[in-house]
Formats: sequence, structure tokens, C-alpha cells
Amino acid sequence: MFRLILYLLLSVVLISLLRGVIGTLARAFSIFVQASGGGNGARQKQVPQVPLTGELKRDPVCGTYISTATSLKVGEGATAVYFCSGECRDKYLMAARS
Repeated sequence: MFRLILYLLLSVVLISLLRGVIGTLARAFSIFVQASGGGNGARQKQVPQVPLTGELKRDPVCGTYISTATSLKVGEGATAVYFCSGECRDKYLMAARS
């Protein structure tokens, strides 16, 4: 009985050590691949950072709330109107001309 418990404990320890070694090797390989430019020599495209905070404005056409940092804006100052897409902006401008 004690021998079975000893074997189970040893196997748990060995599995844990093996997972640690494999995890460390995987992280090292990942860092190596990133440093070499993705493996194919091509540089990865940088995605522009969008602020996670800020003021939300309501799109007057579809009612979607959109960040002022990422929205399409028509007008200046207090008369500015914010849109979620070019389609909503165009619909709004067409309705305003009529």
C-alpha cells in the first residue's frame, strides 16, 4: 500500500517537473520566434492603440454608443455629431440636405 502511494507521489512530481521543463522550452521558443521576425522574415503589422476610456456619444441614426476617439465626427465644438460608421454619417447628411 505504501509502495503504491510512493509511486503515485513520484509520478505526480515527475509529471510536474516535465510540465515545467516543457513550458519553459515553449516560452523560450516563442521569444526566439518573435525576435527573429515571425519565422518568415516578415515584420508584423502594428495595430494602432485605441484608448479604453473616454466619452461615449450616441449615433443619431442607429442609436449605437461610440467612443469619441474612434467615431466619425461631423461638425465642430458643441455642434459636433458622432457616427459609428460611414453609412450612418451618409444617411444623416442625406436627411439633413432634404
